[in-house]
Amino acid sequence: MRDILPDLRARCSDGIPFALATVVAVHGSAPRDPGAVLAVDAAGTVVGSVSGGCVEGDVYEVAREVLAGAGPRVVSYGISDDEAFGVGLTCGGTIEVLVRAYVSAAELADLAALLDLIAADRPVAEATVLSGAAETGARLVVRPSGAGPTTGTLGSEGLDAAVTDDARGLLAQGHTGIQWYGAHGQRRMQEVAVFVRTYAPPPRMLVFGAIDHAAATARIGSFLGYRVTVCDARPAFATRERFPVADEVVCAWPHDYLEATEVDARTVICVLTHDPKFDVPLLAAALRTPAAYIGVMGSRRTHRDRLARLRAAGADEAHLARLASPVGLDLGARTPEETAVSIAAEIIQHRWGGTGRPLGELSGTIHHPGGPTGTR
Repeated sequence: MRDILPDLRARCSDGIPFALATVVAVHGSAPRDPGAVLAVDAAGTVVGSVSGGCVEGDVYEVAREVLAGAGPRVVSYGISDDEAFGVGLTCGGTIEVLVRAYVSAAELADLAALLDLIAADRPVAEATVLSGAAETGARLVVRPSGAGPTTGTLGSEGLDAAVTDDARGLLAQGHTGIQWYGAHGQRRMQEVAVFVRTYAPPPRMLVFGAIDHAAATARIGSFLGYRVTVCDARPAFATRERFPVADEVVCAWPHDYLEATEVDARTVICVLTHDPKFDVPLLAAALRTPAAYIGVMGSRRTHRDRLARLRAAGADEAHLARLASPVGLDLGARTPEETAVSIAAEIIQHRWGGTGRPLGELSGTIHHPGGPTGTR
């Protein structure tokens, strides 16, 4: 959704009706995760993607039918489905796609309110009925407790209450997926399928050390959807001009900044200073956080010296094992840009549990299941 957020907001603002196709389930290997979207307006303009090209043509036709008044529906494509194979889903999995239209001024205004929250990085969840004893396409927009009202309805007070409760739990975890209920919200029943899409603020990438490698790492971090902060204690280096892509450029001692900033289990930390007076207090602070990844630049000799200093400062072996150093995967990188690619590759590997080996040497699924969701 974030990929095409400006396009969708512009259509809502201009009152342009469109159909929105959303991946709601993936079984096996598929190119896009649940939550991927494609929009089609009455002029036939397309933005977004639900399959990386595999079934876009067929989804486009369904979207045009829905936009013309056919009503919302869920369509499935998979390798076991001859029709789906005919439209190109040959990557070995099955996807389910919800297609619904936003035509009236009220519908566009309701969607615009959700898009505004997403654009402002406000945590929010959208629950949509897929099938069963409730109206397909019915929507409920849920915010964290105390952050604002729940809007919309799925058709019954009990169902709204149950979904609101569960959506808040999924939002806190950053998870997206299908939930099942009874017609009035009963648990352990499978009468109504509800797709809950969560929109958490973008995860953070904290880059310490305002060097040329940091500029390249900031660029690729932004490309991957992170909110990027570059921090360095040297005012001549920590400047907006040197890091135009970063969301924040902070001039402060790295450990002071880290201790004063919020770090959660989706945050990645890249320490590119390789200077003990910065590294040791910074890493001691980083190891006390729940950060998903702590990558540290430096040679193997530098890393051995760094470990000795951290042990002397009281770090234990379990904490030290969290450090990814020397940082990055072995790609043979030489330039700052190539090094940034190797760092990004290692971050992705940590996030999804990949092996880091060439896919051509492996068998089995290409797309790893599980892992965090809700960053796009």
